[in-house]
Amino acid sequence: MHDLPPLARFGRLIATDLRDVTSDPEALDSAGFWAVAADFEGGLTCARFGEVRTEPVPAAVPGRWRGPAAGDWTSSLDRAGYIAGVHRIREHIAAGEVYQANLCRVLSAPLPDPVGADVDALTALLAHGNPAPYAGTIRLPDHGVEIATASPELYLRRTGPVIESGPIKGTGRTAADLLEKDHAENVMIVDLVRNDLGRVCATGTVTVPELCAVEAHPGLVHLVSTVRGELGPKEGWQRLLAATFPPGSVTGAPKSSALRIIEALETAPRGPYCGGIGWVDADRGTGELAVGIRTFWLDRSGDGGAQLRFGTGAGITWGSDPEREWDETELKASRLLAIASDPDAGGRAHTQVEGPVR
Repeated sequence: MHDLPPLARFGRLIATDLRDVTSDPEALDSAGFWAVAADFEGGLTCARFGEVRTEPVPAAVPGRWRGPAAGDWTSSLDRAGYIAGVHRIREHIAAGEVYQANLCRVLSAPLPDPVGADVDALTALLAHGNPAPYAGTIRLPDHGVEIATASPELYLRRTGPVIESGPIKGTGRTAADLLEKDHAENVMIVDLVRNDLGRVCATGTVTVPELCAVEAHPGLVHLVSTVRGELGPKEGWQRLLAATFPPGSVTGAPKSSALRIIEALETAPRGPYCGGIGWVDADRGTGELAVGIRTFWLDRSGDGGAQLRFGTGAGITWGSDPEREWDETELKASRLLAIASDPDAGGRAHTQVEGPVR
């Protein structure tokens, strides 16, 4: 087992000197600085660090990260399986069970040097090759949490009683690619996030300051909205997470129906992908959690091996074209996999079983 110390990094903020680890969300309203990793399936890890400082994001040092062979990635759903899932979701929509559901797949590849694998070195590569507003590392090897994220999406930001969420729905290579379906999908999820926040925010405080803004990211554009509210006087992180998790943009609407469909169609757990990743400063009453998209994590086995995992998905509506939705999952994954893979071992990274990324 490697000897890398526990660490959390969020942009220029770095936390060291691990003090406590708990799965109790009430800790986030106690004291101290906490790194937070919430799995899509409900597992929660909160790690309190004793030292927090700012420093530049480390340079991407050649050789510090040894990624998997570029041709070794496999998908929990191949192209045919994914397209069949899109058709099945459209059947659920036709039956009136759901308006929209997010269908995801998990990509995996074996790491050539599990002992030396450091997710913070991968974060440095991602920061330089795919800059993202909520980039970060949570490295807790003794607690089974090793995450490198380049998330572009805000799940929850807290500043005292003010809560903000920035759901993303709608993706294209350029703004011209965005369809009426993308705008409709975004509005559906905004309504869902408004409803979620309304459970814990004071009546009349939930607003939508920005709807369907086009936001550019490396290699693609997203439609992003902003939903804001003010927590009720007795509400804290425990109730806030219970009311809003998993994030609406990566589940669907209605959320309960979408979750049932996701469980039936997806063949691998999402883990930290589509969960919540970020930090909470309990002393200051602030925090920032990203939706765990564009996220890699290590899955270590008892025999000393390790798989690098990455998730990708798309929101499915009645207006979805199954081939286009598969292509969207490819678009979201291709740049990140190329960064994380070893370019000299196995050719170009690919996500689909049958062939390379288009």
